[in-house]
Amino acid sequence: MADTQGYDPEAEHAFPDERLNEVLAFLQSDPEVRAYLQAQNVNPVDRMGYNDHGAKHVSIVRERALRLYDLLKGGDVAFNGAMGQGLDEADESVVICLAATLHDIGHVVHRLDHPYYSIPLAADVLDRILTEFYDAETAVRVKAETLHAILCHHTEENPLTTEAGVVRLADGLDMERGRSRIPYETGRRGINTVSSQAIESVELKPGDGKPVMVEISMRNAAGVYQVDELLQAKLQGSGLENHVRIVALNVEGATDTIVERMEL
Repeated sequence: MADTQGYDPEAEHAFPDERLNEVLAFLQSDPEVRAYLQAQNVNPVDRMGYNDHGAKHVSIVRERALRLYDLLKGGDVAFNGAMGQGLDEADESVVICLAATLHDIGHVVHRLDHPYYSIPLAADVLDRILTEFYDAETAVRVKAETLHAILCHHTEENPLTTEAGVVRLADGLDMERGRSRIPYETGRRGINTVSSQAIESVELKPGDGKPVMVEISMRNAAGVYQVDELLQAKLQGSGLENHVRIVALNVEGATDTIVERMEL
């Protein structure tokens, strides 16, 4: 099993990982993908003064999505996306990896409604990449599942597949020390900004009674806002509600003890 934070290609996993590792290596070295991950930060960060939505965010989301997937597979949770398209089990993690990598590229157009802009941009990238690994028919089916997961990561449309639910929840798990997925304007002192600084760490581990426990350590009670406003919204409708337990607790030396612990 991988470590508690991310995905290690060399570790043993609860799923077939050879195909995923090939696709992941390709993505990490692909010039177009790398350019998008840099360019997609310009609108939200440089022009709107928001928090990071670029390469670092994508790396964290992808790592945690694959870690989450690994834990769910280890808990015998059924996945219905790739299976529903007649794809292999090995394609489940590929869909998650691709969607996590490309979910935010619509930011190159605008922050507002970016998931919808991500769809045509990601479709073009997928058309090129998937031919390296699949025949034409299989590539269409992998593309379909990937685009569904991209769309549902930050919209009113609830995921219809377990794979899409994983990407949706993982997007919200990039939340430590100023990395909140609730956009906030740097330099301001609103609740979004203050609460974003309150999260000390996020750890994914095998759960007790549920396959996954997400343990969030807070420096002060303002972090409750992040958990309640962000993660609860991401979890509800994801299809993972019965499989993931989220626990937030104040760390030793926290600046207040108004909220010692909360659980979703």
